[in-house]
Amino acid sequence: MDKSNVIEALRGVLPEERVRTSPVFLNTYAYDASPLTACLPLAVVQPETVEEVSEIIKICNHYKQPIIARGSGSNLCGATIPQKQELIIDMKYFNKIHEIDCENLTMTVGAGVITQDIANAATKEGLLYPPDPGSMKISTIGGNIAENSGGLRGLKYGVTGDYVLGLEVVMANGDIIQTGGKLAKDVAGYNLTQLITGSEGTLGIVTKALLKLIPQPPFKQTVTAYFSQLGDAGDVVSEIIASHIIPATLEIIDQVTMQVVENHAKIGLDTTKEAFL
Repeated sequence: MDKSNVIEALRGVLPEERVRTSPVFLNTYAYDASPLTACLPLAVVQPETVEEVSEIIKICNHYKQPIIARGSGSNLCGATIPQKQELIIDMKYFNKIHEIDCENLTMTVGAGVITQDIANAATKEGLLYPPDPGSMKISTIGGNIAENSGGLRGLKYGVTGDYVLGLEVVMANGDIIQTGGKLAKDVAGYNLTQLITGSEGTLGIVTKALLKLIPQPPFKQTVTAYFSQLGDAGDVVSEIIASHIIPATLEIIDQVTMQVVENHAKIGLDTTKEAFL
């Protein structure tokens, strides 16, 4: 296959400034947040509409060109690293919050919206988007859906897949489909929404998502307990859950880590040796 034919065809459906082939530019897409590296991609395309994504996939199908959809590249599993000069589809322009439906407790967003922006938008309406992956300040919701990302609040609230009600997806042949919806009892047929969630881009490219929101808790409180033995801390975790108390987050941190956190954040943690006795 002549790779130049692929790039020429892509420039037929996208403006030249959104078909990037400069080696300097491509180098930034040769790695993600994992310690892995591979090769430069064939090119990076930056579509702005679902129709453009569809056309890109149809072209790649015709030329048998492998592709990788990419958000912020914050994943730790090497999922967005090219291995065989794949074409990178950068979803950065799918960055709009289309709707916040306070009556139905939903939010409709583009796949390129930063997770923290979703959480902030929900908070402004007195609502909560619970999933909180550690990378939420930079990761996109499309990547969260592809990886079914979790976070510290997963203990109480679950993971990303528990809050995905519907998807707009471009399939491997370029078809655009809609899955799910706002109906609470949307149970007819196969659950394609949950099948695609966590599929790491192997079944299609998510371009838009319908997310479930919940009311914000009326208040929150943080409690710190100190233990001299790690086993005692583990026992208390089990007793808390057995008592039917489900905290939003629950984490064990050793003294050294607490000292590092306190040195950085200055939040008033007591890291003295006496506190652990």
